[in-house]
Amino acid sequence: MASSNRPERGRREELLSVALEPLGEDERPPALLVAIAVCALLALAVLLGVATVHNLSRHGGSLPGGVFLALVLLLLALGMYRRRYWAVLGFEALLAFQIIVTSLALVVASTILAAAICLVSVGLGGWLFWKLIRVMGRIQASERGSQETLR
Repeated sequence: MASSNRPERGRREELLSVALEPLGEDERPPALLVAIAVCALLALAVLLGVATVHNLSRHGGSLPGGVFLALVLLLLALGMYRRRYWAVLGFEALLAFQIIVTSLALVVASTILAAAICLVSVGLGGWLFWKLIRVMGRIQASERGSQETLR
């Protein structure tokens, strides 16, 4: 029974991948632009935090760690701007981690304001995660198209 389902599933996946319109040459969907902006703003916030917090080690951080994190975020933002699949995938992994951690923080929220902030964070993160899935598919479709053109 499972073997008869496989050809059907493969055909369905093929039809879905054909339905995805590859990204235009300079096209950046709104969800990708939001992800780039979020990533760049987070990098800036990390750098500002590292530069302005006195006794950073007392708060559980370090200057090299903060600079490294900011560089990783800037690299992701640049990769997403260049429409690289790996960068969007990496940002999606960070989003998934943020959604999980914020959901766990919701369990221990001690005020209504803290719970509301957690809910908004999970909602916005989940929305962006969902929108970026289609963008990743369109990036893959455009990469496949350029590889087939080279052949």
